[in-house]
Amino acid sequence: MKIGCPTEIKPQEFRVGMTPDAAREAVLRGHEVVIQQGAGMGAGFADEDYVAAGAVILDTAEEIFATADMIVKVKEPQAVERKMLRENQLLFTYLHLAPDPAQTHDLLESGCTAIAYETVTDDRGGLPLLAPMSEVAGRLAPQVGAYTLQKANGGRGVLMGGVPGVAPAKVVVIGGGVVGTHAAKVAAGMGADVTILDRSLTRLKYLDDVFGRSFKNQYSTAGATAELVREADMVIGAVLVPGAAAPKLVSRAQLSEMKPGAVLVDVAIDQGGCFETSKATTHADPIYEVDGIMHYCVANMPGAVARTSTQALGNATLPFMLNLANKGWRQACADDRHLLNGLNVHAGKLTYAAVGDALGLDCISPEEALKQ
Repeated sequence: MKIGCPTEIKPQEFRVGMTPDAAREAVLRGHEVVIQQGAGMGAGFADEDYVAAGAVILDTAEEIFATADMIVKVKEPQAVERKMLRENQLLFTYLHLAPDPAQTHDLLESGCTAIAYETVTDDRGGLPLLAPMSEVAGRLAPQVGAYTLQKANGGRGVLMGGVPGVAPAKVVVIGGGVVGTHAAKVAAGMGADVTILDRSLTRLKYLDDVFGRSFKNQYSTAGATAELVREADMVIGAVLVPGAAAPKLVSRAQLSEMKPGAVLVDVAIDQGGCFETSKATTHADPIYEVDGIMHYCVANMPGAVARTSTQALGNATLPFMLNLANKGWRQACADDRHLLNGLNVHAGKLTYAAVGDALGLDCISPEEALKQ
């Protein structure tokens, strides 16, 4: 199979879909790898690194899309890239279709087969291709939140860890999954007073057993959330409904009850965001203010630490990418139900129910897609 990796063109996106090590693994298994010139530079990988791994460097994205059987990316294809997709071509990347009807329409029109990193599952009920970026985003959230909290950036001017005689920042993390757990760990490590909210008692018991008094946890109800948000210096939104739009857990009306200059960091913005006032921003202009509350809603947070993120993502995606290349998507998905769960689009039809529900579109099951 010919595997193509274009340069990411989303604003301030420095990650790359394949590392030189991943390219080498594919070449060793008899596949051809084509990389767009300069694709890895943002993550610290030179074209020479890919050539040494056996890949071929092509000048333009048009050449990559025109010749590759499988396109491997990081972020969802942008409008100009979607026009280059073709029937029967395999796309393997993050998609986040639920809040993005334009992308969904274009992928359906292209006739391609699209497998989304964020809906591939594992035997433990986890999302193994989303987890590494969730870990990165979770660890970044208190860091960027602390920056936003500084007075010069519009925040309350509160230091995360306080100082002797002065209380630390109060941080509320909504969601106790991968993002929330890593966010709480880092925020607590910075010395903040941290409370994590979740609706799974099993998860709360786990957090209590593992982390003890490092941070507090509380069962998430609308009342408990409202009370904690009202007193918070920083709120980190870390709620995920796999493949679906994120629920809105903080309304605009609640902003008037918050402390002026408090910070909302919405890590769920890829799925539409979990605050009513959230809108996607970029690393070039990450912060905005609504009713005196600062919002940080960058849709590709891990892109800020591109080398770490690229390596972490590559470690997770490599076995699946090789499986798809070795067997073809149909046989690979037939053999692995977890990979089949990643199938979102095939031959002009949606194959992921949560996306169809979010966008009001008809779906077929992934099992039906295998037969087509």
